[in-house]
Amino acid sequence: MSLLPDLLPTTSVTNSSADLHSAERAGGLSDVVVVIPALNEAASLPLVLADLPPVGEVIVVDNGSTDATADVANRLGATVVFEPTRGYGAACLRGLAVLRDRPVRPRIVVFLDADYSDHPDLLPMLTDPIRSGQAQFVLGSRLTGNCEPGAMPPQSRCGNRLACFLMRILFGSSYTDLGPFRAIDYEALRGLNMVDRNFGWTVEMQIKATRTGLRTLEVPVPYRRRVGTSKISGTVSGTIRAGWKILYLIARYGFFQRPLPDRDSTVSRRSLSGAGR
Repeated sequence: MSLLPDLLPTTSVTNSSADLHSAERAGGLSDVVVVIPALNEAASLPLVLADLPPVGEVIVVDNGSTDATADVANRLGATVVFEPTRGYGAACLRGLAVLRDRPVRPRIVVFLDADYSDHPDLLPMLTDPIRSGQAQFVLGSRLTGNCEPGAMPPQSRCGNRLACFLMRILFGSSYTDLGPFRAIDYEALRGLNMVDRNFGWTVEMQIKATRTGLRTLEVPVPYRRRVGTSKISGTVSGTIRAGWKILYLIARYGFFQRPLPDRDSTVSRRSLSGAGR
């Protein structure tokens, strides 16, 4: 089954200089592509890109920015694509559309926010378990890591805990967070047939990873105050809409959608030594 709807048009790339297989540029991470959805993140994006270790390609998806996000990303060597329809999931799908028709595909895709709340330099902690065969999906958990005071407002913490509790009850998963910093085997990702185009992208991936039996690993990651104001938790309307969509998807997959083949999926955790800053 195709990862993307047939109606999704081929994306235009404004910077095609990134070479997925450039050993000179990417070294041991040449099989990794990083997808970064971005909406008005011109101030934080240089920090994110500077901290990323060399990888095969960085795809920045401009999700309708009115600032210089695209120009900054292009100048710093990222592949830049545009998704005019606002939505986190829409931006992620647009980034993946770049990879869909390429003759050579990455082994691992990493998703990372553009606001510099995550620690991009820790990317190998998420990709190494996939490369070694230990996992197919690795989730960075902010709630078990070193979370800087004020980085996650109370409504975000409570919402994450509630969502993870409901997923545990309905799907038998053991997630502790819906963190955006995550890595997944590309072929496994294609098999999930991701479709959500806004707030439900992260929880959809976690539910489908559990129900399809992906080998899943959770690692604690540090989390800091973002640059600028959050488009979701920074507003009352954004918080309500995101919370509603996440709970709706959990209920939809838990009660109304025909179950996928019943296979065991276990989320394990491991300690992250010295990751906090």
